[in-house]
Amino acid sequence: MAATEISTVILPLAPSGDFRNEPFVDFKLSANEHAMKDALERVGAMLGHEYDLVIGGERLRTKNKIRSLNPAKPAQVVGIHQEAGAEHAEQAMVAGLKAFETWQFVSWELRTSLLLRAAALIRDRKFEFCAWLVYEVGKNWSEADADVAETIDFLEFYAREALRLAHAEPPIQYPGERNRLLYVPLGVGAVIPPWNFPFAIMAGMTAAAIVCGNTVVLKPSTDAPTIASRFLDVLEEAGMPPGVVNLCQGGPAVGRALVDHPKTRFIAFTGSKAVGLEIHERAAKTQKGQIWIKRTVLELGGKDAIIVSADADMDAAVEGVVASAFGFNGQKCSACSRAIVEDPIYEAFLERIRERVAQIKVGDPVENVYMGPVVNETAMKRILNSIEIGKGEGRVIAGGKRVENADGGYYVEPTVVADVAPTARIAQEEIFGPVLSVIRVKDYQEALEVANDTEYGLTGSVYTADRRKLDHASRVFQVGNLYFNRKSTGAMVGAHPFGGFNMSGTDSKAGGPDYLLLFTQAKSVAEKLR
Repeated sequence: MAATEISTVILPLAPSGDFRNEPFVDFKLSANEHAMKDALERVGAMLGHEYDLVIGGERLRTKNKIRSLNPAKPAQVVGIHQEAGAEHAEQAMVAGLKAFETWQFVSWELRTSLLLRAAALIRDRKFEFCAWLVYEVGKNWSEADADVAETIDFLEFYAREALRLAHAEPPIQYPGERNRLLYVPLGVGAVIPPWNFPFAIMAGMTAAAIVCGNTVVLKPSTDAPTIASRFLDVLEEAGMPPGVVNLCQGGPAVGRALVDHPKTRFIAFTGSKAVGLEIHERAAKTQKGQIWIKRTVLELGGKDAIIVSADADMDAAVEGVVASAFGFNGQKCSACSRAIVEDPIYEAFLERIRERVAQIKVGDPVENVYMGPVVNETAMKRILNSIEIGKGEGRVIAGGKRVENADGGYYVEPTVVADVAPTARIAQEEIFGPVLSVIRVKDYQEALEVANDTEYGLTGSVYTADRRKLDHASRVFQVGNLYFNRKSTGAMVGAHPFGGFNMSGTDSKAGGPDYLLLFTQAKSVAEKLR
């Protein structure tokens, strides 16, 4: 398809005003509550549908299937998906290369229009997408809404950032020349998103790549394939040409085939440290016929800490720690898994945390219960094993068990382990579940030392009334996203560019002004004037 033909597929659409974060839904309002219940009923009637691979715009089916299950009711199939093999990864790369021949030359304005139109379609169907997230990964209504809102934010924000790059200029014009700075696309990339933000992160990485003129092979998590299929439908409805995004559902073998392929130009991955490091290592090995250094954009794990100083607002600190530790069942790379508390308030803090956690309800997220299930049986067993380790490393003051239920859902109690040593396993290893370690320190200086004593460096918070402590923490607390007197989760696109230090990734700063640069290369063009 020629670039002139593509321009007839996507209608020009300009951003309306400056970027503003998508407002969250107030589910306390009767109209919104009813709209969500209606969406859950509609989506519930669509569960179990079979979805295809989409390669070069063609729908394909395979012999082997991936079944996405509702973690609250594992007997309930959310969607049936095709399990791709290495041959499908090859087909997807070929389709991406073919589409790249023309997509790279489509104007920034038209590529931006695709994102804006997709954002509008998702906004119109917000409750429906929330419902899919409730069923597929067990998010409660507010967590699902935040995921959908962030998806819209990424699309809107990257559209505006793309237009800014389109009009970039070099810092100076050299006398006697016309100087230009062009940000050009890289080529075909692999996008490998996680299951915990299966809409926002998946759509954000994909949108950033394609708005810059790249094409993509999208390999979603096998725990969240349905939302990716639904997103691809939106892109096609918005006018995306065939081959720009190719949906290749599958397991690790497909991911490795994409990472190793000599024509892969970049890999955008969000997930565990172990897998991210494997991707980074494999990408560094030059394949036969490869003529570039593959670029990796990695967002990995965290062992995030909240420091609570003796002069902190106790009420705010307790709420912030609980929200950070147990929101979406602790299944966020930004979740607080270590509360580091100064000695003078340690015992009082423990009592307040124990009382607050006792108020948390666990149950089916369809009913909008605060804590739902963890994502699958393997995750549940891993979390429960970590809790058993924690029982030998500290004192369990809340939770500590699986929540038995008639539907076989994968529920784990919100768990707090007190008196944990800074070097204990549960204080060092990422658990990715509803488990909080509480560590006693003598003062603020020791708190910072403990907070930094980990291989990760993603998010952190400090609760204190002392401005000097905050200023000091801004300099020495080694995390990519630092928050003062607020929770460590809930980064907002535009306001909190997201990405971490050390083993937390390449500090990619998703949702920030530098993110699109990761999917482009800069070309300096100088023309001598006559």
